[in-house]
Amino acid sequence: MSTFLIALLALILGYFIYGKIVDNVFKPTDAETPAFKFEDGVDYIPLPTWKIFMIQLLNIAGLGPIFGAIGGALWGPSVYLWIVFGTIFAGGVHDYLSGMMSVREDGKSISEIIGIYLGPTMLMIMRIVSVVLLVLVGTVFATGPAMLLAKLTSWAVMPWLIVILVYYFLATILPIDKIIGRIYPLFGACLIIMAAGIALGMLSGIGGHVMPEMVFANLHPSTPPLPIWPLMFITVACGAISGFHATQSPMMARCITDERQGRKVFYGAMVAEGIIALIWAAAGCTFYDGSAGLAASLKTGGPGGAVYDICRGYMGVGIGSALAMLGVIACPITSGDTAFRSARLTIADWFHIDQKGTSKRLMVAVPLLLVGALLSQIKFDIIWRYFSWTNQTLAMIVLWTGAVYLYRKFPGNRKYLMAAIPATFMSVVTFTYILQAREGFQLPTSITYPAGIIFAIICVVLFAKATVMKKQEE
Repeated sequence: MSTFLIALLALILGYFIYGKIVDNVFKPTDAETPAFKFEDGVDYIPLPTWKIFMIQLLNIAGLGPIFGAIGGALWGPSVYLWIVFGTIFAGGVHDYLSGMMSVREDGKSISEIIGIYLGPTMLMIMRIVSVVLLVLVGTVFATGPAMLLAKLTSWAVMPWLIVILVYYFLATILPIDKIIGRIYPLFGACLIIMAAGIALGMLSGIGGHVMPEMVFANLHPSTPPLPIWPLMFITVACGAISGFHATQSPMMARCITDERQGRKVFYGAMVAEGIIALIWAAAGCTFYDGSAGLAASLKTGGPGGAVYDICRGYMGVGIGSALAMLGVIACPITSGDTAFRSARLTIADWFHIDQKGTSKRLMVAVPLLLVGALLSQIKFDIIWRYFSWTNQTLAMIVLWTGAVYLYRKFPGNRKYLMAAIPATFMSVVTFTYILQAREGFQLPTSITYPAGIIFAIICVVLFAKATVMKKQEE
């Protein structure tokens, strides 16, 4: 229990200490924000800080810090380390920079921002990658809830899928304050309450389960154990860092009314997600009395079944069941709708399509939703595996973009290291993973480990060539 509490305290202190350092490095100003500068009543709408925070939290969270953390718990309590250090030094920096760079660039989508700082080739690549990632997210977060609702009711999967896609259609085209701005704060509060209830249940010892202390060991139940590096880092995903967040932050960058809201909204929401992930990782380690029990549960009922069991076990049949259903049905839907909305904005920025008129929003949104409907017929786990790697790769690219931004805006110092160091780390993680994973090249670790390091070195050299070396030549 003590290591869990230390990890929890570290996340909280991380927000107040390192989050403040990050904010001081970026230097918020009194400049007019895009919410006022381009107010259009649809996407650029000034909103209060508390509401923006709750929307941002649910935008980036959904099932990410729940399913990913439970999957990461298969390796044991050592997952706490990645959640804590990943959230503070990588995820929080990533989310803050992606949001604040968008604020400084008139609320532009992340692909456009990458193009500004990494060049036209990366611009075109990231436009495509961003749209593909967002449609995959929207599809995954429509199919999963539809499958679960089909199990709980007399309806088949297809009718539920249609209902969810209709909701996505409305949330994608209507002004952000009409649906998202009204229901997201409520669902965000429920997500926090669910995590708090689980934490209190564990700390109270309900059910007689003993929370294990963190050990520096690989406790994965497979034979031989799946390697922690880099599999656990990709599995945890949104609970520590996620490129998907960079596609969501620009939506809130169009709504904040003061740059000083950035630390609370962007860095703060990531820390809140890290806390939620930490709680669920601990629950996965504790409720099943070890990795073997957790693995058996995941094999039988999947992560949704594990969430349901844990909620009922720690919070009772009534409220626990209700919150479990909210967690595995409503939360992913509230990430899927903003995924499609963000895809609409990315395409609109790409082709310079004004989104104030309803007909122009329909022109972009309808084809996206049709593609999502078609992809929903593909096997769920296939889409999810490719989403996970694409997600973390985007995070790596966004961090390198942030490093270039900081170098250009603050020449003559080393503030760019705040982004360059986690970018280098994620370069190793993502490249090693795709070489090693079953959806990748399935190469042995004797090849993948050194190849990942070499790739990171190449990224560092390219960054230095585009910044430090270029400056010296000038």
